[in-house]
Amino acid sequence: MAITAKQVKELRDQTGAGMMDAKKALTETDGDLEAAVDWLRTKGLAKAAKKSGRTAAEGLVALAVEGGTGVAVEVNSETDFVAKNAEFQAMVNDIAKAALNADDLEALQAADLGGKSVADTLTDKIATIGENMTLRRMARVEGDAVAAYIHNQVTDGMGKIGVLVGLKGADNGIGKQIAMHVAAANPASLSEDDIDPALVEREKAVLTEQARESGKPEQVIEKMIVGRMNKFFEEVTLLKQKFVINPDVTVGEAAAEAGVEITGFVRLEVGEGIQKEEEDFAAEVAKAAGH
Repeated sequence: MAITAKQVKELRDQTGAGMMDAKKALTETDGDLEAAVDWLRTKGLAKAAKKSGRTAAEGLVALAVEGGTGVAVEVNSETDFVAKNAEFQAMVNDIAKAALNADDLEALQAADLGGKSVADTLTDKIATIGENMTLRRMARVEGDAVAAYIHNQVTDGMGKIGVLVGLKGADNGIGKQIAMHVAAANPASLSEDDIDPALVEREKAVLTEQARESGKPEQVIEKMIVGRMNKFFEEVTLLKQKFVINPDVTVGEAAAEAGVEITGFVRLEVGEGIQKEEEDFAAEVAKAAGH
């Protein structure tokens, strides 16, 4: 199949690979972007260790905590101008509070917001502000205590990255430190037990191919894979990651020293995984001005 310049650019943006290497990877994998990333990693040509979600859409993540329950919601807009609009921010804040009593996104869409459903409120706001908006997702964390942290805060309780951490035991300040760690390190899961099996299998396949290319005996390769998978778990599971506040201990060890157990976490980043047409700043200003 013909490989387009757009596909090559997208793969290069994700991996930092050279143009010819990116083109070859796509050719070898029939244009499958995910498989091409793995192909480059197998050959040692990808600079990015894992596929990262490209933050493309605008909007806000808002957090609300009440007792032992914390919720995070993401509401998207077309431009960053709207995300800075006080009217939009007030609506997102109200939606986050309503989410405290909603079990899932569908229930939140139907929840009452001053006499109207959240879905209808959003539709009305689209009409008055003149820009498309979506309530994209919500997540919940529970525990004896729930710590919240907003990175790149725009106003109270909302910004570009929102993190919630649930704790068993009394929070003596460690909760916010762990939440800040989650914002920075972006773990894939709490522990090995709850990591996505597909992610594990994909990583194992890449590491196996890398090990085989070394030409070493099968017994040696098996030990190499075990060692590299352990390193992978240390990198992507919260409890095994080196604590950014004190890299001499893992996050799990830091929590234990503080007398708490981490029961769960949520990290929402505005627009992660959403693709949108790239637009220069001048075009964005013109769009916001109605031209």
